[in-house]
Amino acid sequence: MRYSLLNRCYGVLLGAIIGENIAFRNKDFSENVQVCSKEVSHWSEVATSYTETLIAFSRLETSDRLCKQEQGIQLEDSLSVIPAVLPVVLFFHENSIKLRQNLIALAEFWQTEPIIRDGMLAVGYAIAQSLTEKQTRATLIPQTISFLGETPTRLPQQLLKVKNLLESGAGLDSAQAELTREEKPGNVIAMAFYCFLSTLEDFRLSVLRADRLSRYSKTIGTVTGALSGAYNSNSGIPVTWQISLERSNLAQKWQMANSDNMLRLTNTLMAVWSGVYDIGRDSNEFGEEKSLVGPSFKSSLQAIAAPRVIRLR
Repeated sequence: MRYSLLNRCYGVLLGAIIGENIAFRNKDFSENVQVCSKEVSHWSEVATSYTETLIAFSRLETSDRLCKQEQGIQLEDSLSVIPAVLPVVLFFHENSIKLRQNLIALAEFWQTEPIIRDGMLAVGYAIAQSLTEKQTRATLIPQTISFLGETPTRLPQQLLKVKNLLESGAGLDSAQAELTREEKPGNVIAMAFYCFLSTLEDFRLSVLRADRLSRYSKTIGTVTGALSGAYNSNSGIPVTWQISLERSNLAQKWQMANSDNMLRLTNTLMAVWSGVYDIGRDSNEFGEEKSLVGPSFKSSLQAIAAPRVIRLR
């Protein structure tokens, strides 16, 4: 195994946050995102909510839907739902059927357009392939198109165009000129795939290429960062970028944009996925009940088994 699964999972979320942060550098943050309110939420807040739900229940609860409707929570834009569901991709990465079912259910919940749903499926599948170490440059796009299945959108054709551009060795400017002719927002997903696959082994270069794509650089950078982070893990992300993230506006404004918080939540999420059970959580012997995301998780009193074998009592 080239990288551990946990490090690849770190890479997914850290890569998405850093990809977005790079797009915001030398720009006025306040002019690029809306102020956080009950009406508008950054994708990392929703991702944090999904992470905590999966940690608590090992599945997505319908009660979250009611909560969202009551609070009137909305994302900044329709494309933000793609990074928002990354924790769901991590949790169901080894089961393509459940991955597809959960992503489609979330797409229906957020009432997304078909192209956004297909973007969720395409990005989710590509990340899952990296996490299971099945991804190759030659087969990723054909397999992703197969995973999408029959669809009324043009995303399969746009991804095929990316494949042709990669095979012909087209540069970034040529790829941008070709892909921007396609309908939006599918071309945003296609350009993220191009930035990732054209520099497969280099997280830094992939994100910097995405940053050059003007108007859509934030979204393309976020998706490219997640794709490349899954493939190269957090080990492939420049340390200087990880350090600078802590002082960025993103880290100050959004929950999961804080890398320490993100790594802690990801570690707990994958512990639950792998079958680690916190004995101290529900046993009166160990005192007051505590959350899995709290300090009690670090206790040495743990039992390990296959996922969903040990149940909370």
